[in-house]
Amino acid sequence: MTILGFSNYSDVMDADLKALEDKLTQLIALCQMLRTKNLELRQSLANAQDDTKQLKDSMIQASVRLEALIEQLPQNVAHQDVMDEESL
Repeated sequence: MTILGFSNYSDVMDADLKALEDKLTQLIALCQMLRTKNLELRQSLANAQDDTKQLKDSMIQASVRLEALIEQLPQNVAHQDVMDEESL
């Protein structure tokens, strides 16, 4: 192998290494972006789960209040309302 042949091999190797370095840089940037997005999604999910829990709690409280109001209604008034609805 001559010095000229070695030089060509070195240039090709340098180009391959540069391409590999560029791809690794892109991969690292993509990983960092995905980690950031993952964190944002985890926070968004936690917020949505908190909202869901609050809404469920509110629905339970409303249900309890409605049941208490229904219990306070006179029996024949509740029965009359059902009869009125059936006649429609």
